[in-house]
Amino acid sequence: MTVKRIGLFIKNELKAQKKADELESWLKKKGFDVLRKEGWPSSLNIVGETVETAPTDLLFIFVLGGDGTFLSAVRWIGDQSIPILGVKFGEVGFLAEIAEENLFSVAEKIIDCEFATTPRMRLQVELVRGGKVFVRETVLNDVVINKGALARLAHIRTYINGQYLTTYKADGLIVSTPTGSTAYSLAAGGPILHPEVPGVIMTPISPFTLTNRPLIIPDTACITIRLEEKARDILLTFDGQAGLEIDQKDIIIVRKGKYPTHMITFSKHEYFDVLKTKLRWSGGKI
Repeated sequence: MTVKRIGLFIKNELKAQKKADELESWLKKKGFDVLRKEGWPSSLNIVGETVETAPTDLLFIFVLGGDGTFLSAVRWIGDQSIPILGVKFGEVGFLAEIAEENLFSVAEKIIDCEFATTPRMRLQVELVRGGKVFVRETVLNDVVINKGALARLAHIRTYINGQYLTTYKADGLIVSTPTGSTAYSLAAGGPILHPEVPGVIMTPISPFTLTNRPLIIPDTACITIRLEEKARDILLTFDGQAGLEIDQKDIIIVRKGKYPTHMITFSKHEYFDVLKTKLRWSGGKI
């Protein structure tokens, strides 16, 4: 008889750990095996470091923590189609589906397979160096080109489907999915895109030219980016989880990924409720 296994991806925080203890005990009484995984530290990982991948036999994954923990869990899943549920603690997050007080009632529905999943588009990012793919990463939120604190403005030459678009003179550039439109892109002045809208957002960070505005392009487009002039202290980051330094010799290619993240959902209206609360629309409170 094959043992059914469920994953717990847990923020390194006492409250989340205690709730995970309760959930693990509850799941084991229901006859499930439980695999616990602690969220990675908040410091940026270096691209190329070995990242453990979630086992293929997990039925679902519960993520106990905030949006950063959820992004770490998505990276842990990789290209697998394991359904994932975010459980928020305290402050409202955009990626969590439920609050901790509803955990066990929702978990009951999940183990009874009374739920739906929504595919969330991811972006595949390739860094070509010396004519070869040096790094290949997939992101749920965004890929960001950002200059260091003491670096001059970055000159970011950008092409869409091979056609020259513009050279951004800015502190950086964010290429975001609809899911990531409420993250760094929003803080930089980008638009909010509903997760079901098939688009990719390009948001310059503090552009020198004020007419360089955020741009939404079809999710079928291929974006090619490289730095102009001799560039120093420029970082390329993936979902804020991993990154590396780049220069004018590197070519960055961004396109829609083949494998979406499958998020467990119970209500399509939840997105707008979280949006209103998080952004304090109509007097909403966090």
